[in-house]
Amino acid sequence: MAGVLHVVATPIGNLGDLTDRARETLASVDLVVAEDTRRTGKLLASLGIHARMRSMFEGNERRRTGEVLAALRDGGDVALVSDGGTPLVSDPGYPLVRACIDEGIEVRALPGPSAVITALVVSGLPTERFVFEGFLPRSAGERSARLTAIAEEFRTVVLFESPRRLAGLLDDLTPFDGDRRVAVCRELTKLHEEVLRGSVAEVRAKVGDGPVRGEVVVVLEGRSAEMPVDVDAAVAEARGLVADGARKREAAHRVAERTGVPANAIYRALVPERAG
Repeated sequence: MAGVLHVVATPIGNLGDLTDRARETLASVDLVVAEDTRRTGKLLASLGIHARMRSMFEGNERRRTGEVLAALRDGGDVALVSDGGTPLVSDPGYPLVRACIDEGIEVRALPGPSAVITALVVSGLPTERFVFEGFLPRSAGERSARLTAIAEEFRTVVLFESPRRLAGLLDDLTPFDGDRRVAVCRELTKLHEEVLRGSVAEVRAKVGDGPVRGEVVVVLEGRSAEMPVDVDAAVAEARGLVADGARKREAAHRVAERTGVPANAIYRALVPERAG
């Protein structure tokens, strides 16, 4: 009988946020798969847990997935953890979870700390509808395209950003709408937790040009329905969905629902581009 894959949320800063269920699971499994075994090793040591560990990060994820699957097929129980927060959320693990589900191996999620949800609820921005963007692309072209789409988003947007690129991100957002509200959340749950709230322009001034330390989550207010729609940006976003494999009509309707640009207008703009 195959084992069980436990997807375990771990603290994003405050060790007191680890649940009893997570502690018991980490102590009982046959293998702990961690993004960074050194960091997870310190966590386990602080809990008095001695576990067999294997690393799983971007560079070895494909190879390691096969090894972990073999352990699960042999009946071993496995815990998957990231460096902090809930695994798979901008962290490794999705191929393993998908492979387990495809093979009929049981997957259990142990809920707990999440930087995304923590930042959202403390931001003071609407929470009923939101979208998570993760880290923005590094390349200038891809980053610009994503920022354009984010600027047209009606829902609250949560994204991660490197401390050294935070000022640049706020600079990039200002031309779209410097009055839009934003919250920059730094070092969440830790001793020096800080949340800067205000308009994009105001928070940019607070951040300054000096170095920012610690992990950062940015929460951006969605676009107001009264703002003029940007048809070109909507078509560009739909074009990206088509390039990723979506059908033209599906892409048009998905973008229309989010931006308010008529689906037919988007579709008509896509047809000649795809036909040529």
